[in-house]
Amino acid sequence: MKHILAAGAAFLTLLASSVSAQTIALVGGNVADLAGKAPIRDAVVVIEGERIAAIGPRGTTPVPAGATVVPMTGKWLIPGLMNMHVHLALNLPGAARVYNEGVDSMALRTLDNAQKSLWSGVTTMRLTGSDAGVDFTVKKAIDAGVFDGPRIHTAGASIVPTGGHGKLEVNGPAEFAKAVREQVKAGATWIKLGISGGISDTHGDIAASPFTDDELNTAIEVAHRNGVKVTGHTGSPIASDAAIDAGIDCFEHGYFLTPPVLKKMKAKGVWYVPTIVVSQNGAKEFYRKIGSPPWYLARVDSVGKQHMQSLRDAIANGVNIALGTDQYPWEPNEGTTATVREAELYVDAGMTPAQALRSATIDSARMLGVEAEVGELKQGYLADIVAVDADPTQDIRALRTIGFVMKGGKVVRNDAR
Repeated sequence: MKHILAAGAAFLTLLASSVSAQTIALVGGNVADLAGKAPIRDAVVVIEGERIAAIGPRGTTPVPAGATVVPMTGKWLIPGLMNMHVHLALNLPGAARVYNEGVDSMALRTLDNAQKSLWSGVTTMRLTGSDAGVDFTVKKAIDAGVFDGPRIHTAGASIVPTGGHGKLEVNGPAEFAKAVREQVKAGATWIKLGISGGISDTHGDIAASPFTDDELNTAIEVAHRNGVKVTGHTGSPIASDAAIDAGIDCFEHGYFLTPPVLKKMKAKGVWYVPTIVVSQNGAKEFYRKIGSPPWYLARVDSVGKQHMQSLRDAIANGVNIALGTDQYPWEPNEGTTATVREAELYVDAGMTPAQALRSATIDSARMLGVEAEVGELKQGYLADIVAVDADPTQDIRALRTIGFVMKGGKVVRNDAR
């Protein structure tokens, strides 16, 4: 039986690679420019295998003989969207909560949500807290071509002191060092630390700062010595300030980021992933669906206004911002997906549409350190491409019209068919 399964997996991998090895030409669309330059109108994008082989105006960019031509007339082509704060097996308090969930169920939910996310236009994501190692398993299956899904960067399990906001509870510098090493050994490309309380906690204060300085310093030092970046769930100015001093690379949520902390983030190059969508009115549709209890909804309401002010201040201070939602990337939110609504809220908070789009593409790629591979439509880059009906660098709401998704040269969605 083992030999049969191994042969089947090898066949699926070979089939996936052979399908993606064909030459495809996207013809007649407009390529949006993320740097403020003029778009390429009536363009041809030639994809060979997984990568963009040529891109330019139709008059000077020939379609190779034998290429599969995909008409894109009137469409606008942008890089695949990237979502930097995702929990694919999200299991929040409420009537829909899954209790005593097994690893098999968790893995299936993770894969299902990954595939729905890709369909919605998200071709790369960063997981910021998973359980039982299912994130590593699903990532390997997608990377092998057995299943379709986004490119996954993952932090493994979120590491916290006992009683903190996360699942992997440890105490003292030695235990934190071991926990970080275990996640890196398992395949984590980031480390996630719950450096403050959280909205979904049934105990404690969101602004609590449970780490000791030795624990925080050790966790970040060990991660960096292993070549892995560190992000911190934070709703605490005190915890954020200490984490910056300890060398943290990124903050999630930042419900209560103060101007002094934001200026320090800017000076140190610390990234910010706002997940603003989860504390605003649009998320209430999701919370009602899962039957969130009154105490949870009250916590959401208590942070929403200040969370938005933190985002406005971060934009005004020029802090590096990468888009992330905390909700499933595909989750409905105010008539669109959580990913798109997050970008729209960035514009409401002070970004230009082009800046908001960059936060979901090239800036996320820069944060991950993969900006030479994805995040832009350029020759040699992986062919992760989304098509919309209008130029999103002029009106971010154009992202609501996603009807075509390609990942690594493979068309996974084409509503025009």
